[in-house]
Amino acid sequence: MSTILIVEDEKSIVDLISYNLKREGYDIMEAYDGQKGLELALSGSVDLVLLDVMLPVMDGFEVLRHIREQSALPVIMVTAREEERDKVLGLEEGADDYITKPFSVKELAARVKANIRRNTDFNKTIHEGDKYGPFDVDRSLQAISKDGKLLDLTQREYDIICYFLERPSQVISREELMEKVWGFEFYGDLRAVDVAMRRLRAKLEDDPAEPKYLMTKRGAGYYLQV
Repeated sequence: MSTILIVEDEKSIVDLISYNLKREGYDIMEAYDGQKGLELALSGSVDLVLLDVMLPVMDGFEVLRHIREQSALPVIMVTAREEERDKVLGLEEGADDYITKPFSVKELAARVKANIRRNTDFNKTIHEGDKYGPFDVDRSLQAISKDGKLLDLTQREYDIICYFLERPSQVISREELMEKVWGFEFYGDLRAVDVAMRRLRAKLEDDPAEPKYLMTKRGAGYYLQV
């Protein structure tokens, strides 16, 4: 059974989310400020974090930055803000997903289910010790190294690379990546894919401005060249 950490300062929202996710079979942990949320997130007892942006003591972006310094734990940002810059900032800081208040319980449950999945169907065909050009995959650790150096990847980034590795040199559209890697329809918002590709390219390439591996096919999508 998976454990979801809800970091939110409005008790009514915590109660609503907690009630509905418990009905889905999840265990729930709660934190009402950023500092406590960070402590629980890094406790090793959590499988996914629902993280509000506006929090006392420490805001959600700062909490996310600290989490990403130590963990690839899946994080969904939950915010009442609708500004483009806030959504993009969360993704650039390493959030796996975001959802904007007010949200439907059904949508939230779908995103939690998709993000908490650790072993997707496409990962099951990647075997420990497999080598793809300069990349080595250790499925038991869900880790990937390049030229013997371990890559500091989030769970989402690991899933993306595995999806590409099973389809070498195949151009994959943003829509396909959203559906197959994120695991559900993202309501037409494909910015998460573009931000994830930028972050991933910075980790894979010696010079992201002149990529050798994660390539863009203008107007079509992305492909991994190994």
